[in-house]
Amino acid sequence: MRTLLFIISLALPLAQAVAQVFQTEDQFLSGLKPNGPLPEKLLATRTVVLYPPGLTSKEMHIIQQSFADTGIDAIGWFDMDLVLAGPDAARSLALYLTRRNVVHLVFVRKSVSGYQFLITPFNGKSSFVDPGQSAWTAEHADLAELLKHVYRTAANTLTRQNFLINTFPEANLAINPIVGRRSEFFAIDLKVDQLAVPKFGDEEADARLAELFSNYPFKYQLTEPGLSERELRSKGFLYILRFVHARGSIARQLLGYDAHKGAAEFTSVAFDGTEPITKNLPADEKVFKFYFKHIESGNVFLGTKWDADTSWDQALWNHLMAFKAELKLN
Repeated sequence: MRTLLFIISLALPLAQAVAQVFQTEDQFLSGLKPNGPLPEKLLATRTVVLYPPGLTSKEMHIIQQSFADTGIDAIGWFDMDLVLAGPDAARSLALYLTRRNVVHLVFVRKSVSGYQFLITPFNGKSSFVDPGQSAWTAEHADLAELLKHVYRTAANTLTRQNFLINTFPEANLAINPIVGRRSEFFAIDLKVDQLAVPKFGDEEADARLAELFSNYPFKYQLTEPGLSERELRSKGFLYILRFVHARGSIARQLLGYDAHKGAAEFTSVAFDGTEPITKNLPADEKVFKFYFKHIESGNVFLGTKWDADTSWDQALWNHLMAFKAELKLN
């Protein structure tokens, strides 16, 4: 009966809760306060560019060359999905930026109406920016005109100290959110060790999370959102539930799977109730992939199959059912 109730409830819409819990690019950038001044040290420090999937290699080269001419030292380019991919991915990217002494971020946006730049300081945290943080913003239908505007504004208001700047966009920099050992199986220790399951901070999503975990056979506890792994460990938790949320190709790359560059789709093992089925999901469609992480070591247990899905609750159900199937508990 419990499984039947879950299958029925899975069909109910969670669009509002998902929108609040898992930020989109629009939601993330809407937290910035637009029309601020260019950061004072933009031409004297290092910058990283966060770009959308629709930006072409040619456009990236044009932007990098113009930034170099302007004095913006863009030392790396990262897909915007990495910012929004989940706690481990965001922390890994933020650590990379900190170690490379990155001071500023340029968010590039592209739409049918043209291009937009948002330039703002990096806050040194895995949130990347603070709520209400000021950002210099500019947009134009023509990329060349937008870049000219950046050049003129910077030349007229800032002192340039950056000169030896790479004119080639470095966009293949590896970010690894797995700090420990990566395993494509489940952690047997979860039979005895308590699992921390962070709540989302959204009433509807947290209710669904509790419903899903009523099917989990071992010790767990729903924990308050925002608690650090150190705090959770001090409370006696040895494992934590984690996820990535990104386009399929990015999610697989982050978690160390063969991304099959150029592949149009990936096969995922899902569960219809307790019955396994396969789904072919487009490589450029955003998916969720859950995994268990050992807090102290950072070891990650991905499960035996790629069980990602397009909704978070179905992806979590897939992972929990795969875990139970592996232990022959279904």
